Amino acid sequence: MSVDERAEALASDLGIDKEEVKRDLQNLVSYSVPMDEAVDSLRRKYGDGGGSEPESKAIGEITTDDTNVTVTGRVLTAGKRSIRYQGNEQTITEGVLADSSGTIDYTAWEDFGLSPGDTITAGNAGVREWDGHPELNLGESTTLVFEDELLQVPYEVGGETDLASVTPGDRGLTVEARVIEVETRTIDGRDGETEILSGVLADESARLPFTDWEPRDEIEAGADLLFENVYVREFRGVPSINCSEFTTVSALDRAVEVSDSAPRRPIGDAVESGGAFDIELVGTIVAVRDGSGLIQRCPECGRVVQKGQCRSHGQVEGEDDLRVKAILDDGTGTVTAILGTDLTREVYGGDIDDAREQARDAMDQEVVADSIRETLVGREYAVRGSLSVDEYGANLDASEFAEVTESPAARAEALLAEVGE
Repeated sequence: MSVDERAEALASDLGIDKEEVKRDLQNLVSYSVPMDEAVDSLRRKYGDGGGSEPESKAIGEITTDDTNVTVTGRVLTAGKRSIRYQGNEQTITEGVLADSSGTIDYTAWEDFGLSPGDTITAGNAGVREWDGHPELNLGESTTLVFEDELLQVPYEVGGETDLASVTPGDRGLTVEARVIEVETRTIDGRDGETEILSGVLADESARLPFTDWEPRDEIEAGADLLFENVYVREFRGVPSINCSEFTTVSALDRAVEVSDSAPRRPIGDAVESGGAFDIELVGTIVAVRDGSGLIQRCPECGRVVQKGQCRSHGQVEGEDDLRVKAILDDGTGTVTAILGTDLTREVYGGDIDDAREQARDAMDQEVVADSIRETLVGREYAVRGSLSVDEYGANLDASEFAEVTESPAARAEALLAEVGE
């Protein structure tokens, strides 16, 4: 049965308005709630035309098995943005609610006027599963009361954070950062061609990519800015700061401290974290993988061509390029360090013309990769770049690549001194 048919049958059983039931049912189904479970949830909500009061729960007790709850908590963050929902533009408020037992993400589909620091009691708040965790939905059937007595919670209120602490899914955050890089781009948006800004933000803790969906004049290279009400998405395996039409961007009256170096971490810890935009890993090159040396790329999409075949464009005449895919190992884990044309040229000691000549003389393209292996394997390198981790493994797109000259003893002394601080 369709949503319309199920809504009509349910409304008839409960003796209530079909359109109201249909809206609630479509809302639940749009969040991947199974139809039967959605119907059961609405039966519990409306009962025989009235419905019983949902159970009051502490935030730490709410699970994905719950459908509706009554909860009292402190609003930690409250960020607004506009989304396309069922073909219409809708403004929602998102953030984190907390009590002494824990925190939970929430989405408010009505304008309740939520602000960080508010203590609220939300009656008949819907519960859905998102990324394996429960999340609250505050909608038209939710009764919301602002409490006079502030609830004390062991969490920071307001969303102020540094770049190293953000994670995908965060909403309503406030960050101070310097614009390191920025460019204007035109993309195919949901309403056709759209102009956006993208680039890199930095503070003393980290560097992260950003996107401004409502290009602002304040965002220019070198500017020190306060960003209020931003949200975080995942971009190529790392967090990305996003500015919506509700984001406020203002100039700071001071310079943001920015580190020129990237944080150095053990490979195992970095891979376990799931990715990083700017990081330095140190280890020994234990192998140079196939697909290194002199390679060919598709002139249309830039993908590596295998035997004249591009996965996207079929038979093509590939364009020569240089690349290295090296396995870096520090004893805690491994990662594939990918060196582009410029870094590979430095390692190889020649350019693409030199590689072509060597391959022609040997009548074997693989000799270029063999030369690179002789140079790299068994030596220790520091590699800086962007780390992404997926089901195929961990890859570090290198921006800097240098052989380690400091002795292991000196590095150990520096590490012990840092730990002792």
